[in-house]
Amino acid sequence: MVSIKTHEAWVEFPIFDAKSRSLKKAFLGKAGGAIGRNESNVVVIEALRDITLSLKEGDRVGLVGHNGAGKSTLLRLLSGIYEPTRGSASIKGRVAPVFDLGVGMDPEISGYENIIIRGMFLGQTRKQMQAKVDEIADFTELGEYLSMPLRTYSTGMRVRLAMGVVTSIDPEILLLDEGIGAVDAEFMKKARIRLQQLVERSGMLVFASHSNEFLARLCNTAMWIDHGTVKMSGGIEDVVRAYEGNEAGDHVAQILAEDDRHA
Repeated sequence: MVSIKTHEAWVEFPIFDAKSRSLKKAFLGKAGGAIGRNESNVVVIEALRDITLSLKEGDRVGLVGHNGAGKSTLLRLLSGIYEPTRGSASIKGRVAPVFDLGVGMDPEISGYENIIIRGMFLGQTRKQMQAKVDEIADFTELGEYLSMPLRTYSTGMRVRLAMGVVTSIDPEILLLDEGIGAVDAEFMKKARIRLQQLVERSGMLVFASHSNEFLARLCNTAMWIDHGTVKMSGGIEDVVRAYEGNEAGDHVAQILAEDDRHA
């Protein structure tokens, strides 16, 4: 059975040169959280603090919060990339972490070759990816560019290729960090449909996004991360309303109502 459980989990990054104010400031901006001291009296960035949660199969959790709040760090904790420095974390299931669409891609090889490499990075076998190449190629609409090195691609073309690969897999636990904005609106419609299909195939989703529309369409609950802690969890409309205000909450309510009518 697919599950993720954490109990009073902390993620802390030590800063041994505590006198370096610029280093602390730079790191704090990247990691979020607060500055404190651990049990050894070493100055640390408290990127996540006291995270207790229990996720099961069927959960579709949207993460909201400002940049640096700890959303990406939480995804890395839930994937097993980061071990808790205090508390515990237990992950049962095959994890597909999609934190950066460009990770695992080589600019010097062709789009076709990158389809294979990126898929293997996500836990697929070469044989599995070879069977999916034609379908992914059709989705990307990149045509002859797929035979050319990735370095010749625009940002939007790279996103198309990465989206094609990412949305072709069958994960048990899908951890998704937003990074899919650099494509045209028409292609984004196709991408949204494939994302929804990917979510339906996955056992569990945790999705960090600044797009309330994506959250409303892909998730069934939400969690507000603020300065490394869970400030609120509950229904998407309630959490977005508390985080962003009534206008954003009303927009989410409208999207959910539209989806209910079309269901």
